Amino acid sequence: MLKIGITGGIGSGKSTVSRIFELLGVPVYYADDRAKDIMVRDPELIAQIREHFGDEVYDAQGVLNRKYLGNIVFNDKNKLALLNSLVHPATIRDSDNWAQQQHTPYVLKEAALLFETESFHHLDKIIAVFAPQPLRVHRVMKRDNVTRNEVLARMYKQIDETIKMRLSDFIIHNDEQHMVIPQVLALHEQLLALSTGK
Repeated sequence: MLKIGITGGIGSGKSTVSRIFELLGVPVYYADDRAKDIMVRDPELIAQIREHFGDEVYDAQGVLNRKYLGNIVFNDKNKLALLNSLVHPATIRDSDNWAQQQHTPYVLKEAALLFETESFHHLDKIIAVFAPQPLRVHRVMKRDNVTRNEVLARMYKQIDETIKMRLSDFIIHNDEQHMVIPQVLALHEQLLALSTGK
């Protein structure tokens, strides 16, 4: 079974593209959602977060105080890097376990940060979803009801798009100039062929 990463900058539409793959029967691991889940489910990760950020990060019921943790990490780059260094390996472990339970020619791992973390080393191929920056800014402003500057601040935390595209094996253009579904269907056929070695 092939493990394929799917990534793209904020607002590129990687989740939309992933859902099209799901309609074709391809299982998708949504890394950001799973990371939030394992932060309250993985005993090893919970212990590490408590150790580095204090017991008050979780309440008596084991619920993560996201606001408290967010205030710590988003005001301190080193603390954010520390949290990521704990969460990313746990997410990689979780995605590897998840992939082993799937019975399809290939699976997808959808993540904004594949190249920024060690995740891409654990994948066979990478798909990048591309959209020009003005369009991405417009989409995120509309979706999250935030200002242009807030979107740009998030974008600057991610690797440059041109580098991301260069490092990827396949590119899907989600720029309102190209039809996305035919691109996904063609790539699906390619990946099926790749998985069977034909």
